[in-house]
This record gives sequence, C-alpha cells and structure tokens, in this order.
Amino acid sequence: MTLTTKDRLIRAAAELLEEGGREALSTRAVSAAAGVQAPTLYRTFGDKDGLLDAVATYGFKNYLEGKHALGQTGDPVSDLRRGWDLHVEFGLRRPAFYMLMYGEPRVREARQEADAILRRIIERIAEAGRLRAPVGQAAQLVHATGMGVVLSFLASPPEQRDPDLFIAAREHVIAAITTDTADQASDIPSRAIALKAALEKEPGTVLTPAERAMLAEWLDRLAR
Repeated sequence: MTLTTKDRLIRAAAELLEEGGREALSTRAVSAAAGVQAPTLYRTFGDKDGLLDAVATYGFKNYLEGKHALGQTGDPVSDLRRGWDLHVEFGLRRPAFYMLMYGEPRVREARQEADAILRRIIERIAEAGRLRAPVGQAAQLVHATGMGVVLSFLASPPEQRDPDLFIAAREHVIAAITTDTADQASDIPSRAIALKAALEKEPGTVLTPAERAMLAEWLDRLAR
C-alpha cells in the first residue's frame, strides 16, 4: 500500500521518537527521514505542535489496539487489572511515546477514547455492586495513579526501579475503590453508586429529565 505524505511524515517521526526521544523530532530531521522538504511538513501539520499531536495520536492508536484486543470478561475487576497491566507494559516498552502521550497537557481525541474505556470498566464494577467510590472519582484515581507510577518509574535510574511497585499500586487502588464481592456492598454509598450506574445505563425510564437530575444529585450525596 502506498503511503500518503502525511503517513510517511508520521512514521518517520515515530521512528525518530523511539530512537532518540523527543529531542530527535526536529522538523529538519523528520522531513529528511520522510524524504520531503520542510515546507511540506508545515503545509501538512501547520507547525511542530501539529506534528507532535499527530505522532501522539499515532501512539494512542497502537495503545488502543491493545486495549480493544483485551476484550472483557464477566469480572470487571479482573478487567481493570488487565487494563492496568497493559497500560504499564506500554509505558515501559515505549517510554518516548508514553511521555509524549501522557506527559503533554494537550487534550487529544484518542486520549479521550482511552479514558472512556477505563470509565466503562469502572461503570461495570459499579453495576456489579462492587464500587466504593463514585464512578468519575474512581476512574480519575485509577488513571492518575497509573500514570503517575509509570512516569515516576521512567524518571528514576534503572537501579532504583522496583517492579513490585506497579503491582502494589494497582492493588492499593483496587482495594480503595472496590469490595471483594457484591454481597459486601451492602452499605448505602455502594448501593447508591450501583443504582446511579444502572440508571445511566438504562436512560429510558418513567422519570422526567428533571426528576432524573434530582435523583442523580441525591445518589451522588448518598455515595459520598
């Protein structure tokens, strides 16, 4: 298959990124590696930031392929563990990409899709009656902890890297947001979280929009 000029530029930039880090992504180096003139790069991406966004999106595409390949099982907590492990493995295997994807403040559509996958897993845990915290809060905690641990690991000298840290952090977060079984989720907050997740999954109820909004507010209060 013949690659477009844009694809050639992105792949050239991706190879340079993995070989030499972000410092290797000069517009001159990327243009030369793709076999085009520098003005072509600017016409394609606007500026270097546009190129970086395209390369990050390329990285997220590869990351999301792995996420989708995981599929889902009947145990959403197990699925959360598998998703965490894939996230960590990707960060360690492709550190330059990870730093570009998660170390930059810019919001990207591909990152939003990754966040949505995580949120759906958390929602399934809530629907199973095993979530201790509100869905949004739990998803943010998992995301922030996982990202922080990987970035911290990548910033540490190799001799100071403890691989058990990832498992310890994973289990700490899971223990903080979930119960062992649905039977243990008998307290009011867990029931409120489960009910809200069920209502959001099945929007076609007899409640009016105003009633749904009020009920959601009450459930959020009970969940806290």
